[in-house]
Amino acid sequence: MTNHWRDIRHTDLILINGANPAEAHPVGFQWFMRAKLDRGAKIVHADPRFTRTSAVADKHLRIRVGTDVAYFGGLINYVLQNGLEHTEYVRYATNAALVVKQGYDFKDGLFNGYDPEKRTYDPTAWAYETGPDGSAKVDIGHPRSVLNLMRKHYSRYTPEMVERITGIPRDQFLEVAKLVGEMGRPDKVMTIVYAVGLTHHTTGVQLIRSGAVLQLLLGNIGRPGGGMNAERGHANIQGNTDHAISWEILPGYLRVPAPGQRNLADYVKQSAAKQLRPNSLNFFGTNYRKFMVSLLKTWYGDAATKRNEFAFDHLPKPAGNTSWLSIFDQALQGKMEGVMLSGMTATSIGPDSNQVLQALSNLKWLCVMDAFPTTSSEFWRAPGIDPAKVQTEVFLLPTTHWIEKDGSFTNSGRWAQWKDQVLPPEGDARHDHWILADLFQRVRGLYRQQGGQFPAPVLEISLPYKDPLKPELDEIAQEINGKDLTTGKRLETFAKLEDDGTTTAGDWIYTGHYPETGNLTKRRDGVQDPATNDPTGMGFYPNWAWSWPVNRRVLYNRASADPQGRPWDPNRPGIRWDAAAQLWVGDVPDYPPSADPSDPKSPLPFIMTGEGTGRLFSNSVADGPFPEHYDPIESPVQNPLHPEVPSTPVAFLYDKKAGRPNRFGTADEFPYVATTYRLTEHEHYVTQHVEQLVQLQPEAFVEVPAELARDKGISSGDMVRVSSKRGKLEVRAVVTKRLGPLQVDGKKVYQIGIPIHWGFVGIKTGQHWLANALTPFVGDASSRTPEFKAFLVNIERI
Repeated sequence: MTNHWRDIRHTDLILINGANPAEAHPVGFQWFMRAKLDRGAKIVHADPRFTRTSAVADKHLRIRVGTDVAYFGGLINYVLQNGLEHTEYVRYATNAALVVKQGYDFKDGLFNGYDPEKRTYDPTAWAYETGPDGSAKVDIGHPRSVLNLMRKHYSRYTPEMVERITGIPRDQFLEVAKLVGEMGRPDKVMTIVYAVGLTHHTTGVQLIRSGAVLQLLLGNIGRPGGGMNAERGHANIQGNTDHAISWEILPGYLRVPAPGQRNLADYVKQSAAKQLRPNSLNFFGTNYRKFMVSLLKTWYGDAATKRNEFAFDHLPKPAGNTSWLSIFDQALQGKMEGVMLSGMTATSIGPDSNQVLQALSNLKWLCVMDAFPTTSSEFWRAPGIDPAKVQTEVFLLPTTHWIEKDGSFTNSGRWAQWKDQVLPPEGDARHDHWILADLFQRVRGLYRQQGGQFPAPVLEISLPYKDPLKPELDEIAQEINGKDLTTGKRLETFAKLEDDGTTTAGDWIYTGHYPETGNLTKRRDGVQDPATNDPTGMGFYPNWAWSWPVNRRVLYNRASADPQGRPWDPNRPGIRWDAAAQLWVGDVPDYPPSADPSDPKSPLPFIMTGEGTGRLFSNSVADGPFPEHYDPIESPVQNPLHPEVPSTPVAFLYDKKAGRPNRFGTADEFPYVATTYRLTEHEHYVTQHVEQLVQLQPEAFVEVPAELARDKGISSGDMVRVSSKRGKLEVRAVVTKRLGPLQVDGKKVYQIGIPIHWGFVGIKTGQHWLANALTPFVGDASSRTPEFKAFLVNIERI
């Protein structure tokens, strides 16, 4: 999330895609309403359902799920065709003028560099043309400039094509396009808000990138009221990602080492961005080694020395990925003995639940760490499973709920806030990090007694806590912050990190949140005195909690000012150059604070990229340098852009790869589109155990469009069977006008809505169903995210 929750009130136009904030984020939604009521901001909600968000929006666009690239692509084309881009911003702050090297091509749904055998692209084929010094060629008029290639690429996304793909009528699309087209003016700004409705697709990365490309064109990245803003589903999802819950990164978004990287030099060379323009600061790439060495010093302490590459050899260099889907694919193939699940339930949150149940049945052991019984700890009780045939030994370790411990949450806007323990742990429950600490010490004891193939990574890990069996979260927070080993003092900024072994940092982007002065995430100087606590009047509140990095509230905020350092909109300044003070003032600048914009050597505005700019064209993703519309793996129609390549050619097809039968359905057998979502009254699967919330939403159901219900003879309250190629649900029908038919390329298409929350544990144990019994076991090319939000089903009255 580039901006933060309060900042949404500064916008003129809010595009909401793949999200329903009024119901899924009701507290944060107050800032949408403030923008609407105080500024007259318009809200456009593109969603297959008419929800409570739609009810207060100025425009609701009923869209076919999974087609947002075409929607954003149409808006990009409209802006370019009509010359509505923020020209000065585009030339200064984006890579529009960089020239792509010869050989780049896109034809019939495929970019150059595609390997049909491996079903992968070679992203190095999408490089810039460079000179002898390695700098990218800059010529915005060149036929292969990013801007000209972009014009050609998006010229196919006409209003008529948008209608054919998305089902949004041409006239409705053009109404929105005219609103969006005004947002390229310096005195206007738009924000795009999204959630997992954009993420959970085989094209999820490009769905989100397409919105970012539009925002860069309009000059809305880095500005108050602008940005690409991801609404996280839990209070600490942002913190989880920052600290590397995702399989492909280390803390602070450093890459996991790869095979063949024998030393830190190899690792940095293959991982860090390269400087591509003389004025590019390339901050991340330049400091990559410092961040990595400081992380290794945190983990291995005195055992990490310059002589042994700071214990770089201790880190695994996996040849394959260990994404969620890959873990359970390995279990399905009988290649995994055991799995530990901590605070998540595989059978409920994974696609194709029947395959996940089989995967758990193939294990020798399963350890579930959770505050409540889950559909994973009880998987052997699932309907249709004979417990006598399940050989998996299941361990359920009761852990504390988050209200039973202190610690920090990092919310969607990157604000890290400390929370207090509300209740003491009950019964035998223990903190999950205590369980892991105890388990680690036992494993280390076995290595000491019995030896092993490679004991050093286990034996040499540093655990500098008062009680290594019960580390305190406050201690861990200090460790994450990092310190100067020569003085023993905690650091105030990641700018002080070194690559010589004299500093530590458990996560470099959090360096500064717990300096010697104390835990800044506990600060609470807020709305009790706005004049004092928010002197800019922009809602930054710099002494309320702490925002990574270095307490910055809006990322890329150098782009909120023109090349001379003047805010694009003086009424909504992010930062500005104060010539008298010779400093950037306002928010914490995402830029060298004393860099004079009048100096021709002053850095370009996006300091984290090798280009020094935001990327309209990118070779850092696995499925194409420009976002392109591909249909979901299961689609009711042919892709009119390129029928021969209808879905993304680089989606990861697990069943096919493993030699299992194809489990994808066709529109002949399963004629309706289904999508999943959440309800306000439930929090995923935890609240199945909370009586009051179960009373509010007591029974599983699916939402059925009224017209389809009439055709199928279904009334509200009827039991219906919803089936896909992978499984079925038998639940109540709620007949509604919230969903309606779409005309997609001349075909009437219906969409069915499925809330996710129920299962076969909890208070209503009679609801033996899992929404993900229906969803396909397939992952996107970059992150292996499953396609939960668009798949084919049939429905019939029971």
